[in-house]
Amino acid sequence: MAEEPGAQRAYRAPCPGCGAPVEFRSAQSAFAVCPYCQSTVVRQGETLARIGKMAELFDDFSPLQLFAAGRVDGQPFTLVGRLQYAYAGGRWTEWIAALDGERTGLLSEDNGAFVFSLPHTLEREAPPAGDLRVGATTAFNGQSYTVASNEQVTLVSAQGELPRLPDLGKPFPAVELRSDRGEVLSLDYDTQPPGAYLGRAVRLEDLQLTGLRDESAKDEKGRSFACPNCGAPVTVNLTDSKSITCSHCNSIIDLSQGIGGELRHAEQDEPVRPLIALGSVGTLQGVNWQVVGFQHRMGVEPGDDEHFGWNEYLLFNRQRGFSFLVDAEDGWSMVAPTTGAPSMAESGKTAKYLGKSYQQQYAYNAETTYVAGEFYWQVERGQKTFNRDFANGNALLSMERSANELTWSSGSRMDSATVAAAFKLDAKKDMFTRGDAAPLSSGSRVGCGTIIVILVVIFILLPLLLTTCSSRCDPNTQNCSSTRSSGGSYGGYSSGGGHK
Repeated sequence: MAEEPGAQRAYRAPCPGCGAPVEFRSAQSAFAVCPYCQSTVVRQGETLARIGKMAELFDDFSPLQLFAAGRVDGQPFTLVGRLQYAYAGGRWTEWIAALDGERTGLLSEDNGAFVFSLPHTLEREAPPAGDLRVGATTAFNGQSYTVASNEQVTLVSAQGELPRLPDLGKPFPAVELRSDRGEVLSLDYDTQPPGAYLGRAVRLEDLQLTGLRDESAKDEKGRSFACPNCGAPVTVNLTDSKSITCSHCNSIIDLSQGIGGELRHAEQDEPVRPLIALGSVGTLQGVNWQVVGFQHRMGVEPGDDEHFGWNEYLLFNRQRGFSFLVDAEDGWSMVAPTTGAPSMAESGKTAKYLGKSYQQQYAYNAETTYVAGEFYWQVERGQKTFNRDFANGNALLSMERSANELTWSSGSRMDSATVAAAFKLDAKKDMFTRGDAAPLSSGSRVGCGTIIVILVVIFILLPLLLTTCSSRCDPNTQNCSSTRSSGGSYGGYSSGGGHK
């Protein structure tokens, strides 16, 4: 096996499958995938042994690629390998980052969000995956964590050189725990003891990356197929969409198994028309976002029979991933999933995240009643979660819990005029006004006679108006409650997993 000179050692040996050179840039890499014949090889001393053949990569159209280089915390790294995983809710990619020849990290990518992690030594043995219930809290190395997801995952493909290689196609538990300091602890149960990695969210621009994939190499034309319900053409524009709706018959189509086989679908009646059209591009918080999805949701507080409704727009940006623009009765807000998990009081009345305390505003059961566009998770009409909304001034925080996942999102309230202007809908800005509109100016002068007339009208017409409004307001398609939090669900439903 040849050793190349230089500060960082590199090893090269012929592939036992085809004879082509297979290179190891990191001393920590024990496995590699031949770039020519896709043979999976393992390093055995000075030779390579073939242990199988790797499945083809799914094209995730990531901006990353092998041998891209960057810096994290002042340390240089190079991407030398890639692992692609799948689970019930979707799939994600982990890039192997060679730091200095002796250490490797993970740059995990899931729906445009990135987390950089390093191997983490646990001071106590990790409990069995089945003991880590979603929503439960536990401590490792003196730090408290909340179990955010517990999924069965499967390696579906790999590329380059790898420090570890789970069995291809064999499911194993993967658990994610998150802290109120914005950290994510990942436990992978493909080995005993489980592998542990501790990471935090990063942005690509902060990593100073070079050698990224050429944008021109991406296919922007989308994939088309016939709607399984009405036969109309449906085009998928986002490469990793799990669900899409037909613009002709409004059916929800499941894309989780790809578009080559039989497509499951569900019909939707009584479509809800979004105020901001799908495909619209707007600039919010200095970033250009495209509206790719829309969902109408309903909520009801436990023990109450009054339902309320709100709308959520799924926004996408290639560098920032996904965010949510929420349209509720008392205002607009923009939020995104958090990497960490806030700590919540046992009573649920307060939560703390990144040093800031939040007060609970609402706790309620939520249900998705209508969807349109594309989604990075497998969306379903009737999808249910339990939500808690918190606030600290204009800062918002929300918890959303399903059977296998606990998702936190954070963001802030937005002025309705700002939202209208962002999408060049100033002419319709009155339609964007919500319950957060400023009250009548104190400088406006109203005479006593006018006040008396107004009071008389209110007392006579109020019962009639309430009856009429109640009969006309349909929470399935409208925002019917004046007490709804401005945050909606602060982010709908997360794909979960994915070391996100």
